Amino acid sequence: MVKTDDLILFAQVVELGSFSRVAEQNSLTNSVVSKRIARLEEDLGVQLLYRSTRKLTVSEAGKLLYQGAKNVKQAAVEAIDTVSGFGEKVTGHVKMSVPTISGDLLLADAVADFCVQNPGMTVDMSLDNKFVDLIDDGFDLVIRTGHLEDSSLIARHILDSQWVICAAPAYISRNGKPQQPEDLINHNCLQYAYQTTGAAEWQFKGDHGNYIVRISGNFSTNNAGALRKAALGGHGIAYVPRCLVYHDLMKGDLMDLFPKQVGKRLGIYAVYPFTRQPPQKIRLLIEHIRARYLAIGHYF
Repeated sequence: MVKTDDLILFAQVVELGSFSRVAEQNSLTNSVVSKRIARLEEDLGVQLLYRSTRKLTVSEAGKLLYQGAKNVKQAAVEAIDTVSGFGEKVTGHVKMSVPTISGDLLLADAVADFCVQNPGMTVDMSLDNKFVDLIDDGFDLVIRTGHLEDSSLIARHILDSQWVICAAPAYISRNGKPQQPEDLINHNCLQYAYQTTGAAEWQFKGDHGNYIVRISGNFSTNNAGALRKAALGGHGIAYVPRCLVYHDLMKGDLMDLFPKQVGKRLGIYAVYPFTRQPPQKIRLLIEHIRARYLAIGHYF
């Protein structure tokens, strides 16, 4: 698991352009800085910096990572500012529901960590892609991706999730690379049945707003992990949230086919029932979760 401190350190290396300057600023040795950057590269499976005796050069993967890493420190500062003054002990129980992708990616660890930090807290977390009814089902908090319409709920925006269209190099070598979105109608497109907009309707940016290309294929699933595996196996083209395949794209195991044309971008929200003043445990948990999302905002 990528450490937040290593991301902050990497951002400093890019900004200062020197291991020694970063070491001095953080009261570390050059070797410690070098080892932590090497650990980050190993965790991600990509080279972030090219080192020479004269200078450091940031790789393409490093430039991508930096865009998110530079916000990590700011996210941590914001989270601390938000909860400052909440010194008293947090106790109680929270029943929550989260999407499967975010649950697997970061929320299971983040929420369990919150409980460790607050020994009086217990959390029951369900992983479910369905739009649960907070009131009828008795949920205190839901992490939801998509459009919010229920005015009886309060939503805290966390970040936006960009979708991508991707395929394995093996599939492209056998079938050719689609040059424009309309070419997808001649390809085997793997369908994510969880999409609220329709699994066969893929959205693109156009000169006059977003438009839809209707695709078809021989495989459909409501499980994001199964869809990712089918794409990695070279069996077709997938339309998925970027965070699901971030590491695959960075390693080159999947190719982003239309990096600037995909129109689907959905907000991720922390949602809770309307109250004049939400319980402190909910506010603290939301800010803890938000900081974890923003720490890996470059995945999204």
